Amino acid sequence: MRVLVAEDERMLADSIAEGLRGEALAVDVAYDGEAALERLHVHEYDVLVLDRDLPGVHGDEVCRAVVADGALVRVLMLTAASDVRSRVEGLSLGADDYLSKPFAFEELVARVHALGRRTRPADPPMLERAGIRLDRAHRQVFRDGRYVPLSRKEFGVLAELLRADGAVVSAETLLEKVWDEHIDPFTNTVRTTMMKLRRKIGDPPVIETVTGVGYRIP
Repeated sequence: MRVLVAEDERMLADSIAEGLRGEALAVDVAYDGEAALERLHVHEYDVLVLDRDLPGVHGDEVCRAVVADGALVRVLMLTAASDVRSRVEGLSLGADDYLSKPFAFEELVARVHALGRRTRPADPPMLERAGIRLDRAHRQVFRDGRYVPLSRKEFGVLAELLRADGAVVSAETLLEKVWDEHIDPFTNTVRTTMMKLRRKIGDPPVIETVTGVGYRIP
């Protein structure tokens, strides 16, 4: 899942982003409304965590633009106002959910995951193929019953391959879904991560390289 956090309080924005990355999500950050709109035009996000009171382009306008563009991204609106009228106004703009500040981070994570499930078809609790079992809830992976410790990126890559159900996944798709916008699109990061992932999963090999196309677990 890829998330955009649009929040002008930099410490809060960075804290939210870091916490969501700890959930194995790819997260970008925008500190004003204009930057948020630019990123939304460049990348396909599953969830937008949107502060309503953004400077420059107001959060309300960002939300209206998302709705007008017909984007599939789900909007979780954040605001310091907690009264019913403010919540109704935010939802009437097209936001999918609403969270008042201050909030418990665990609740924000739960709401982001819930919105993400509405953006794409829900994954089963366990993804299984070729003797590999990936437990999304506990972020654990097993190969033929053997526990395989993986980094967050390795876990994200494996999850995308398992979700593909045997289809080929390109390196570009993996970069889009697992990493954030700061990654160099010409980097060898995907190849390096794939080498480490294969080494940890062990023999016999299960991840196949389709030359010039991408990777798959047949």
